[in-house]
Amino acid sequence: MSFRQSCLVVCALACAAIMSVASRAYGQSDDPQHHMDMNMSMPAAGWQLMQDGIVFVEFNRQGGSRGGSELVAPNWWMGAATRETSRGRLTFTGMLSLDPATVGKDGYREIFQAGEALNGRPLIDRQHPHDLFMQLAAIWRMPIAASTGLTFAGGPVGEPALGPVAFMHRASAADNPAAPLGHHTFDSSHIAFGVVTAAIDHGPWVVEGSLFNGREPDENRWDFDFARLDSVSARVWYRPARDWEIQASSGRLVNPEQLEPGNVVRSTASASWTRTEGAAIASVTAAYGRNDSDHGARQAFFLEGARHTASNTLYTRFETLQVDTVLLQTDLFVPDPSASLKSPLTAFTVGGVRHVGSWRGFEGGIGADLTVYAVPADLQPAYSNHPISLHLFFRVRPPAGSMGRMWNMRMSQPMAGHAGDMPMNHPMP
Repeated sequence: MSFRQSCLVVCALACAAIMSVASRAYGQSDDPQHHMDMNMSMPAAGWQLMQDGIVFVEFNRQGGSRGGSELVAPNWWMGAATRETSRGRLTFTGMLSLDPATVGKDGYREIFQAGEALNGRPLIDRQHPHDLFMQLAAIWRMPIAASTGLTFAGGPVGEPALGPVAFMHRASAADNPAAPLGHHTFDSSHIAFGVVTAAIDHGPWVVEGSLFNGREPDENRWDFDFARLDSVSARVWYRPARDWEIQASSGRLVNPEQLEPGNVVRSTASASWTRTEGAAIASVTAAYGRNDSDHGARQAFFLEGARHTASNTLYTRFETLQVDTVLLQTDLFVPDPSASLKSPLTAFTVGGVRHVGSWRGFEGGIGADLTVYAVPADLQPAYSNHPISLHLFFRVRPPAGSMGRMWNMRMSQPMAGHAGDMPMNHPMP
C-alpha cells in the first residue's frame, strides 16, 4: 500500500471516529429507518441534536485517454443543534470534510469536469475537494402570523439562496459518489465564506434573498477565504403538495473564478418529488441552469432519481450540458473570443448500493455505478468517442437518530408549525 493510500485509509477511519463521537454526544438511536424532517414539531425546551454524513472509500476508474484510476475517500459530516424558545427557533449548524486529505488538493478524477484552480492553472477533469469548513451558521426562525414565518440565517461559512438543494443533500443523489458535471452551473456556491440570508414563508410559498461572498474557495482547503459580501441572490420556493418542491433563483456572483475575471449571472429552476412508500423512499429531481458571463453563456440540465429500501438503493443521473471546448482541449483559460466556444455533452449514470448491515447505528453499503458519455466531435480526439467511467465503493453513514437524515435540507429552510405548512422532507428508511 502506498503512502497516499495509507493516509487515505487513516483519514477515512478518522472521519468514522468523528461521526462515532458525535453520534454518542448527540444521543442518536441505532435505528436508521428515519429521515430528518426540518418541519417536525420540537419540544418547547431543551436542545435537539442531529447529524448526517457519509464516507465513500472508492475505486474510481475514469475512461478515455484523459481518464485514469485511483483510490479516494470523499466524505462530509454535518451536525445541527436546535432549540425552541418563546420567540422562535434557534439553530446552529456545522459541516466539515476531510476531503483535502482523503482526495488531495487536486480532488478526485471526473472527466469533463471543470471549475476552480490549482497552482495557477484551471482544474480540469477533476472534481475539486471540499473545504474543511463547509458550513458554520446560525438560523433564527420566528412566526409572525398563523401561516407566515420569518427566517434570518448567516455565518462565516454557509450557502446563499441560489440553486437547487446542494447535490450531497438531495435524496435523489445521496448515494451517488460523484458530483454532477453541471455542479458549477447549479450549486457550486453552497460553500460561501460569508453569507447572510432573509426569508419569508407564507403557506406553500417561500421567498429568500442573500448577500454573500461569491468567490470560489482557493486551493488551500484548510482555512477560511473571507472577502467582501458583494454578491446577491434571490430564490422562490413553491410547494404545491406534500411531495413536491419547485424553485427558481438567480444570483449575481462577483468575480467567482480565480482565473476568469468578470462577473457571472447564474439562473436556475428545479423541481423535486420525494415520497415515502412504507419502508422505502423514492426521489426525483430535475433542474435547468444557466451561467451568463463576459465569456459567453453556459447551460446545463440534469434529471436524477433514487429509490431507497431497507436493503438496496438504485440511483441514476442523466446530464446534458455545454462545456468550454477550448478549456478542455488546452487545459488553459484563453481570454479571447475562442474561449466562448461551447460543445454539447451528454452523460448517463446508473448505479446501486447493497446495504450490508449496521454497527452501533453506522450503516454500511457496497456499491457500484457506470457512466457513459456522448462526446461532441470537437472533443473526441482528446477523450475518445464513448468513454466509460466506473466507481466501486464501500460507503458508511453515521446513525440517523430519531430525527432522521438531513436530506433535502437547505440552510435557510423555513420554520414549521404554521397553519397550512407542509413537511419539506419525509421519513427515511
